[in-house]
Amino acid sequence: MKKIAWTLIVAALLSAPAWSAEPSASTYKVTQQYALGGTGGWDYVTLDASAHRLFIARDDRVMVVDANSGKLVQEIPGMKHVHGVALVPDLHRAYASNGHGNDISVINLDTLKVLSHIPVSGQDPDAIIYEPATKHVLAMNGDSNNISVIDPAQGKELATIALDGNPEFATSDGQGNLYVNIEDKGELVHIDIKAGKVLHTWPLAPCEGPTGLALDSVNKRLFSVCANGWMIVTDANDGHQVAKIAVSKEPDAAAYDAQRHEIFSSSREGVLNVIRQDSADQYTKLADVPTMKSARTMALDADSQTIYLVGAKVAQKGKPVSGFTLLVVSGK
Repeated sequence: MKKIAWTLIVAALLSAPAWSAEPSASTYKVTQQYALGGTGGWDYVTLDASAHRLFIARDDRVMVVDANSGKLVQEIPGMKHVHGVALVPDLHRAYASNGHGNDISVINLDTLKVLSHIPVSGQDPDAIIYEPATKHVLAMNGDSNNISVIDPAQGKELATIALDGNPEFATSDGQGNLYVNIEDKGELVHIDIKAGKVLHTWPLAPCEGPTGLALDSVNKRLFSVCANGWMIVTDANDGHQVAKIAVSKEPDAAAYDAQRHEIFSSSREGVLNVIRQDSADQYTKLADVPTMKSARTMALDADSQTIYLVGAKVAQKGKPVSGFTLLVVSGK
């Protein structure tokens, strides 16, 4: 072989990304448990990393918890079956989706007080995110199969985007592309958020009931977690499925750590699945971390390699919730 060929091979090996190496053993484990207590169910957990606070949607209120100490900072009342909270730091505001109120509560992040409510035309606003490319807040309306597009600066709904099924969680690449899991169809949709138009609908089979969704924006990979125990990896460029990984059943959240190339799935079964991204299309199960039965939602702090989950000791249908707990999982 010619010398120049060897030179090219060596250069290629040296330039290969470090995350293509063999995965190391997982060190993730529950390191703290904080009893928060209180009545009522719960849904999404949102981390305000700059203020080290967690916003926990808790039916008739939002619980604000110090992420460092696990202490309850404040409860924000007046919610109507609240599902989630989206943060808009530039405005010092948070936006909470009220499923039974068909409106969005506007919260002052400095005072933690409700300032106003934004009515939406959709039914049962559920998952809610801030989309930076348009500077809009987007609420997924579970009972009307559409998305409410909200201008937080004007404090009003601007439009809705019709969907062909029940929207669950959504994520954005920050460049105008929105991706949404369609729970009742086992599909993933790609939306041009600036045009307000669905561009593609991609099947997620064998996924049933996709809920949590995360995005690797560098490699353009989407991670949908499914009620029947699959994580489906989709190429965001063309929608083709590149991998499927078995996870615990009934997950409700997914997160991607871009620093360490790891994906997390939290499930009602009380397991946090940790998946290693060996390359854009190759994945390895690292760990199944025991957490707490019902701890299905979470928030990731990648900087500190910490995952926050919430669950309850008693959370069966038909029984009052008791023993509500914040769990801290650390990978350090």
